[in-house]
Amino acid sequence: MAKPESWSAEEIINTVADYMRMLTLELSGQNYNKTEHRRRLLTKLKNRSEAAIELKHQNISAVLANLGYVWIPGYKPRNNYQQALAQFIEGWVNEHPEFDQISLAAVNQPAVMPEIPDFSKFRVQPPAPRASQVNESPEAYTAIPTSGIKRDYVAREARNAALGLAGEQLILEYEAFRLRQAGKKTLANKIEHISDTQGDGLGYDILSFEENGKERFIEVKTTAFAKEMPFFASRNEINFAEARSDQFYLYRLFEFKKSPKLFELQGDLKKHCTLDPVSYICRF
Repeated sequence: MAKPESWSAEEIINTVADYMRMLTLELSGQNYNKTEHRRRLLTKLKNRSEAAIELKHQNISAVLANLGYVWIPGYKPRNNYQQALAQFIEGWVNEHPEFDQISLAAVNQPAVMPEIPDFSKFRVQPPAPRASQVNESPEAYTAIPTSGIKRDYVAREARNAALGLAGEQLILEYEAFRLRQAGKKTLANKIEHISDTQGDGLGYDILSFEENGKERFIEVKTTAFAKEMPFFASRNEINFAEARSDQFYLYRLFEFKKSPKLFELQGDLKKHCTLDPVSYICRF
């Protein structure tokens, strides 16, 4: 089988521009059609298939992830990209200062608890850990030379107190639903919002229960963006998860403002994530 022809600079420029246009619309809360974008892009490329474009979009997501940016949900980061792709993306960001303004507005935007009438499809499987690749490193994540300004949107969203509180409130509702569905109304009534009643330094946010009455310690992490977005954990949370691994649960809420979903990580976080030992950013 013949080896596919390498992508030209013009093809990469067009693909990056199209992806970043979609991402800008995503962050702005405006509608767009991925299929239509892909079909229009095909006319600017040299005999590329839709599958090839899909892979290139996943490469772009990986570059953005490694630079601390957000990316388009549905284009799961794929890290086997060439360094030249990162340079094209950095060039695009430098030429579009409005992207920084839109990104900052998106991660700082307040949130309220959404209404979910049916929790039956709320919980999904967590991301599968990916194999280490050459482009994955703390250095790749922190080196953001765009416009001479470091913009770590993941960290900025982690400081969005309104988003965090809305996520915790939703989990309080979900836990009450879970226990009542199991016929444990008394336990449901005993759920406590620990970070509100006792402060934010205990290593978890919510005290809930197993069906047998055993305590369940829940730390909630919320993002408005993709399922695979990394999240920050404090040293206290890391230590508590290890010490109480049989009772600790990390509840990760994602796509919170559009279609909230939840996955759970039970026990020691080191079993599930690769941890940056400086900032404790957890990546899948």
